[in-house]
Amino acid sequence: MSVVQEYLRYNRQMMLPEIGDKGQKKLKNAKVLVIGAGGLGCPILQYLVPAGVGIIGIVDFDKIEIHNLHRQILYTEKQVGLSKAKTAKETLEEMNPLINIAAFKEKLTAENAVRIIKGFDIVVDGSDNFATRYLVNDTCVALEKPLVYGSILGFEGQLAVFNHNGTKNLRDLFPEPPNPKDVPNCSLNGVLGTLPGIIGTMMAHETLKLIMDLPALENELVLFSTLNWSFRKLKF
Repeated sequence: MSVVQEYLRYNRQMMLPEIGDKGQKKLKNAKVLVIGAGGLGCPILQYLVPAGVGIIGIVDFDKIEIHNLHRQILYTEKQVGLSKAKTAKETLEEMNPLINIAAFKEKLTAENAVRIIKGFDIVVDGSDNFATRYLVNDTCVALEKPLVYGSILGFEGQLAVFNHNGTKNLRDLFPEPPNPKDVPNCSLNGVLGTLPGIIGTMMAHETLKLIMDLPALENELVLFSTLNWSFRKLKF
């Protein structure tokens, strides 16, 4: 890997005094695991990869479906039916051949969560169900891994950072997951494709800040409405 190649690729962000050579080296040495390569996962990956995060893991057992394409913009119609994790890996490797990407084509479960998560420094949760979110949270707490959390519903999104330098975790904010029957989802309620792009990009931004030791959310939940552009931060 050429130092010149790296400089030419990353110099615009390295020009920021808060980043520079030191910050870029932190990105290069970082290991980030992204849970889910769907609506949130696609924009998360599409910004972590070009920024130069050295090792990225992608966990997703699902296959690409036609109804994914309006918001999961890593994929094309020709790839319908293919593995999301494998297809995302192949596309992202073309986007930035200077980093390493690992695809986990399996569902995250209580049996494999520790094995998969323990090899990474930071976990970014782009999953779409509460069972996975709580499993990821609890595993990160057990392994002392920081977790970047995001979720979307309707025209609104949420963002938080859990378990970082002694900060609180998901269960401190919401002790127990809701009953699955009471939780609306995209399949029944729909989603405008730009919303996961907005929230996923915010999650990627916060992840990059964590890696480079820049100021990040601490015991704060961001509530962001894209319908009327209201923005709130709640302390917890």
